[in-house]
Amino acid sequence: MTATPTQVAAGPLLEPALVRIPASSFLMGSDSGQDCERPIHRVQIDEFLLAATQVTTAEYARFLAATGAPAPPFWQDTNFSHPQQPVAGVSWHEAMQYCTWLSAQSGRTFRLPTEAEWECAARGGLELKQFPWGDDPPQSLPNYRTRWQTGPEPVAQYAPNGFGLYDIGDNVHEWCSDWYDPNYYAVSPDRNPQGPEQTSTQPPRKSSRGGSWRHHVKVARCSARSSIPPQFQYADYGFRVACNG
Repeated sequence: MTATPTQVAAGPLLEPALVRIPASSFLMGSDSGQDCERPIHRVQIDEFLLAATQVTTAEYARFLAATGAPAPPFWQDTNFSHPQQPVAGVSWHEAMQYCTWLSAQSGRTFRLPTEAEWECAARGGLELKQFPWGDDPPQSLPNYRTRWQTGPEPVAQYAPNGFGLYDIGDNVHEWCSDWYDPNYYAVSPDRNPQGPEQTSTQPPRKSSRGGSWRHHVKVARCSARSSIPPQFQYADYGFRVACNG
């Protein structure tokens, strides 16, 4: 299945808008969330770059046109085909392939963020707050009751977090680079943790972060962890890219 003409943007590759996440020391995890979010532990993260938005269908269309890779399963669905919606239904393996292609095209090394990088970025400099904006519930967000009715919304429609990141914690779950282990925090290094070398779950799972248009509560807490097998293609899974600078 190929990209539709409205999704393929003409012209040269446009690199994603990148936000510089400063070197940070932050408290990762939560004592009030799931067991896998414990224990709270201090983590140091080196400076890195993270895309201001999730990868859009327009951006992903360039990748499909250039590589001939198969489109995700919801590509022709009008609920998921707006050029500025985040691409949905991409597996972890496909997200990695996109990063490899983008790196080759741009001359920079793009990748998926680690769980620790993602949580640090989502917090936006706020220590131990529930959400990227603080502790007020998601229902307090503008237009919360009317958003995300049939799919993810176009990116960057509402205010960014303290670091300038849009939709960090909502819209679609975002793949991370790490294998998932519910007990990893007990043994995690305190500087730039990369996740376990392999997962303890069966079937093996990759980590993901952020909320979903499909959930009852549409925005995830900064510390909330999720995971699915890397080959799965779910309608509420997308990704954003990271770069070392």
